Amino acid sequence: MSGRARRACAERDADVVVVGAGAAGLSLAWRLAGAPRTANAAPAADTAPAASTGAAPPSVVLVEPPPGPVRSPDRTWCFWEEGPGDFDDLVTASWRRFAVTGADGRTTFRDPGARTYGMTYKMLRSTDFTRELGARLDSSTGVRRVSGTVGSVRDVPGEVPGGEVGGVDARGRPFRLTGRWVFDSRPPLRLPPARTTLFQHFHGWFVRTGRPCFDPSVAQLMDFRTPQPRRGLAFVYLLPLAADRALVEYTVFSSAPLPTRAYEAALRRYAEETRALAGGFSVTGTEHGVIPMTDGVFPRRAGASVFRIGAAAGAVRPSTGYAFTAIQRQAAAAAADCRAGRTPLPPRAHAWRHRTMDAVLLRALAAGRVDGAAFLTGLFRQHPADRVLRFLEGRSTPAAEWAIGL
Repeated sequence: MSGRARRACAERDADVVVVGAGAAGLSLAWRLAGAPRTANAAPAADTAPAASTGAAPPSVVLVEPPPGPVRSPDRTWCFWEEGPGDFDDLVTASWRRFAVTGADGRTTFRDPGARTYGMTYKMLRSTDFTRELGARLDSSTGVRRVSGTVGSVRDVPGEVPGGEVGGVDARGRPFRLTGRWVFDSRPPLRLPPARTTLFQHFHGWFVRTGRPCFDPSVAQLMDFRTPQPRRGLAFVYLLPLAADRALVEYTVFSSAPLPTRAYEAALRRYAEETRALAGGFSVTGTEHGVIPMTDGVFPRRAGASVFRIGAAAGAVRPSTGYAFTAIQRQAAAAAADCRAGRTPLPPRAHAWRHRTMDAVLLRALAAGRVDGAAFLTGLFRQHPADRVLRFLEGRSTPAAEWAIGL
């Protein structure tokens, strides 16, 4: 390396610059700082586990948006996990059993831990995750956090490759940060070209009832006792937090979100008529979200030294909207590559055969060729819980997928 190249490396702000402080940005920064990897963490869809080199963690600058409209709203992340995980101390609630209720009112109960490998459904609030990982990063000597609104992310041409992040801080002052590698976790401004694009949109109430009426040991993954759209599907998702508290969420897969009043009306009808919550109820909080469900391919690379990660890199499962577990797989693989001196291209979050099956289902729902409520109800009624959950988490075998596909 020439003297000029050595000076360029020394003048970089960090080895790695991470843009965004949501699930993907925080998880990557934390893993780059040297977070341990749990024994049960699965490799990403197209990569093998990387061996630890024992090298010192790379220096990291994390650029997080200031408080205001550019910051993501508070949200709830749920995911299936086998055994203990990295964030168990932050989990709000968890369930070993779940239920699916069909349009006919018949409920199927399943326990994925009763047969095989003990999967647990876990709920994590973004406020708890952000606070705790922020504290962990603050205690790391190799991580610096910068508050600002990013306007540009680009490669830096020259003898020594790298990336550059430009923006303004909370006072409107411009800043420029450089690193050998840059990871951009911000949501894309536009979705990639696709044959089919639907949206999973939802509005949820955190409710407290006048009398105990929930079983805290059972998560209601889907209740299809709600009017169905002509194309797509709709259900209520109910996660009990205590005998008298729960998150009740009206969820729709369709081509466009609904007005707020439509979600509110569906939730009220479900709470007052379908479930008839005991002793009445009060709403203690709300959440709302829109998740793209598309068979389009999200690019994971934006330049020689610039990568995307998380939802921006296709971590959202097209058929379900689940993303948290895939984000962790991507972050772990990218961090391991950085530490090992390899090009840290985040791996594809989901295997090609899973994406292909998802594309078929999305197309069928969008065209109205399948009764989504009946299809998913039958899936859980006709197959063992562990087979279905492995498929939803992207860990199923081709033989199991063939059975599900049939």
